[in-house]
Amino acid sequence: MAEVGGLPGSLDESLRHQPRARLALGAALASGPSHAYLFRGPHGSGKREAARAFAAELLSHGAADPGDARRRALLDPSPHPDLVWLVPRGAQHLVEEVRETVIRGAAYRPFEGGRRVFVIEDAEALRDESQNALLKTLEEPPDFAHLLILSSEPELLLETIVSRCQPIDFGPLPATAVEEALAADANTEEAAAAARLAGGDLGRARSLVGDRGRDMRARAEACAAAAVEGADGSAAWRELLAVAEDAGAEAEDNIRERLAAEAETGAKRTAREVNEEARRAGRRRRTDVLELGLGLCASWFRDLAVVASGAEDVAFNRDRIEALRAQAERVDAMQARSAVELVADTLRRFELNVSEELALEALAARLRRALGG
Repeated sequence: MAEVGGLPGSLDESLRHQPRARLALGAALASGPSHAYLFRGPHGSGKREAARAFAAELLSHGAADPGDARRRALLDPSPHPDLVWLVPRGAQHLVEEVRETVIRGAAYRPFEGGRRVFVIEDAEALRDESQNALLKTLEEPPDFAHLLILSSEPELLLETIVSRCQPIDFGPLPATAVEEALAADANTEEAAAAARLAGGDLGRARSLVGDRGRDMRARAEACAAAAVEGADGSAAWRELLAVAEDAGAEAEDNIRERLAAEAETGAKRTAREVNEEARRAGRRRRTDVLELGLGLCASWFRDLAVVASGAEDVAFNRDRIEALRAQAERVDAMQARSAVELVADTLRRFELNVSEELALEALAARLRRALGG
């Protein structure tokens, strides 16, 4: 494989916008890799792609055909027998799956070459029981085993886990990089807006230029417009909540179907375990969608503030600049900034398990008062 800037091509490409991770992983390949790494950074920053490319380089070492080993490891899903990739089935990783595929799997010698690589994606979804079970493997790993732990919320990991891993830090992708990746899916203005609204999260940006993402942006705009116009926005917020509930129900059904299919292959789970996993996945998806809607609404009010201040060149929703200009004639920058704070306060209330429907009704009334309705 061609070398670019001292790194193999696939790894170099995956780290093009991550200089700190690029330096750390380049040094690891040059001096000899450690047995455990913690890839930490926000969602959509490229941790997954970098982990797959790094795993491919690890597995190519000592292989009879390094190029073929690398090629198979880069496939997703990968057919390489020494690459084990674990993702949470629902809201959390299953304890038995962690024990079987990682802890017990690390004891078996490689099928090919001289190394085995175990990747745990979304490690913040590991229960404490799973994390504690991993400790022995991290403390006394076989010479051939390498663990790559990926997390967007490393503060949720046990300190004993974090301290036994070499950290590899990822930052949000620059907006220009996200725009470039969206070029085939959206026009220039929409791509620029999605890149900034996503805050460097490529996965979220891709969703924003899809049908569901466009619908969410329109609904968030409707919620904001109602407040600016002095209208009762309760109905608009209820519609946003209904979208989140539908998304949660869909996620719950999908997990039930997946677990039912796994049960037919011999996986042993009680009906209670299946129901709990499905409900957790549904709640997680519902919360994610609702938080996205509120975040989009807050971004709209933020843009109203910058447009009212005469700084529309830094607006996020730059593909909707005419609508922002029209609304900015009815509110001033201070009112718009107050609206941002009200949305942020509602998001904090969700963490206290308040009724979401009541919280959104209250938000509609508070926004209307704040914006002079």
